[in-house]
Order: sequence, then C-alpha cells, then structure tokens
Amino acid sequence: MSDVTPLTGKLLIAMPAMGDPRFERSVVLVCAHSEEGAMGLILNKPTDDVTLSDLFEQLEIEAGPEARRMKVHFGGPVETGRGFVLHGPDYDASESTLTVDARFAMTATLDILEAFARGEGPGQALMALGYAGWGAGQLEAELAQNAWLTADATPELVFARDDAGKWQAALETLGIDTLMLSGSGGRA
Repeated sequence: MSDVTPLTGKLLIAMPAMGDPRFERSVVLVCAHSEEGAMGLILNKPTDDVTLSDLFEQLEIEAGPEARRMKVHFGGPVETGRGFVLHGPDYDASESTLTVDARFAMTATLDILEAFARGEGPGQALMALGYAGWGAGQLEAELAQNAWLTADATPELVFARDDAGKWQAALETLGIDTLMLSGSGGRA
C-alpha cells in the first residue's frame, strides 16, 4: 500500500448496525491512512463536558469572547486528553501541521489555540479531544463487514453544518435516504 491511499481525506459514515456506541451515527474524517493503520476525527459529536473556555482557562490562555464560542468535539476514544484542530489550508504551523489533502489540515499543538485566542486562527476549524484510531488492517476489516460507508468530504459538510445533521447530510452526498438504510449488509 502506498503512503497516500484513497481513504485519506475521505469520510467514514457509521452504518446503523454499528456495534460501538461511541461511533453510533458518527461521521469521521480520515486524516491519515497507511499500511500501519488509520487515524481520524469524529466530526459530529460535540462534548458537553468541556468547552473551549475551559481549555483556555486550564492552559492559562487569555482569549476574547469570539474565540471561546467554538464547540469542542469528541474526536474519538484514543488519547481523549489530547486536543486536535481540524482546519482549512489557510493555517500552517509548519512541522506541527499535518496536511490531510488540499482542503484539510490538522494541528495538535498549543500554537493553534493561542492563534485562536488572538483572533489569528484558521477561518474554518473544528476542535476535538481524542481521535479515532485503527491498527494495521483494522479499518479495512470494518469496511468489509459493512460497518462504514465512505464518501467524499467537503469543507461545507465538515465545518459548516450543524452537528446533528452531519450524519444524514453525509449519507445524502451518496444519494442515500436514511429511511431506506438497512442495518444489515450483504455481498452479491
């Protein structure tokens, strides 16, 4: 498998029969995928436990009210104490920014939070605590078991839609009506 795979920069859409409640009705942007495994961020599960104001206070960062309005999401069950900011290509902290593709990048350093506090962060962003991770071959096995559908990601879907509507909106990009979606899959 090459370093760049068809899943990097794609959306994973949880099927109705998803067995893991942490991923139920979730939409995940795959940020990296290689033969060693995959890493992504859940896009549609805001957390009520932590606010950006809480993070600024904990990290002793002075921030104005505009910066404090960003929601914090549950990015996945791995390293839930670590923050990740998914954003557009208009922000680059050089070696600490992972370029996902031409539309998305991810930064996991304090610099980006300080930039938000100063009003200098990226124009589009999603803050997440934790990430979704898969070991070698694990995601491919889940796809073969019909646990996920894959779709193209768009900045509009990733950043601008309300969280509650992202799952349905992602399915609609594939032309799928959620009422017609079965919880079981098969092979022809």
